[in-house]
Amino acid sequence: MAARIAPEEFTCILYDVRDHIATLKINRPDRRNALNRRAYDEIEWGFRAAAADPEVRCVIVSGVDPAFCSGEDVKEMMTGEQHSASVVSLTRVRPEPTPAAVAALECDKPVIAAVNGAAVGWGMELSLFADIRIASEQAKFGEIFIKRGLVSDVGGLWRLPAIVGPAKAAELLFTGDVIDAAEALRIGLVTEVAPHAQLMERAQALASRIAVNPPLALRYRREELS
Repeated sequence: MAARIAPEEFTCILYDVRDHIATLKINRPDRRNALNRRAYDEIEWGFRAAAADPEVRCVIVSGVDPAFCSGEDVKEMMTGEQHSASVVSLTRVRPEPTPAAVAALECDKPVIAAVNGAAVGWGMELSLFADIRIASEQAKFGEIFIKRGLVSDVGGLWRLPAIVGPAKAAELLFTGDVIDAAEALRIGLVTEVAPHAQLMERAQALASRIAVNPPLALRYRREELS
């Protein structure tokens, strides 16, 4: 677990709470929302902040256009101290789940992924940690780890087969194919494809319908589904 970062100290994530809904938006648009170590840490602490806040009843995770999350920022993660940590991780045959993944899965509030663009690599994983995925018509999804000789995080290994079925999950994991929003809807990866300009409005409306329900019941439902 990374040292605690308060939401007001975030530099890579936009964090906002209103009307019982916490919204986490990855804010590195110049890197297509690729993640460096700081961004991973802020995602972890964004989910932990939402889980600890009694005012929060639902969480939306998204990205600042043009992407949802394009995976790791390879350029940054392969330099300096981040490079050393990455090398240690890659030498393990089965790397342990990232702390950000653990925090997302341990969050006891329902999570909606509003996928506004590319969700590939760990970005695909992040979408899988949500209970519900809504896609923009511009969204794309890909478990591209195999292309780099890597193994996916727990989203691909555990959540994806439960969502789309073992055979389709195997196809996506073994090929690294990238699919569009229409195919994601067809295979049940997302529940809705929305016009790009309406995506956040649709996600907020769904989150509002969830947030009016009793928070204790929501927490127990989320725990049972995770």
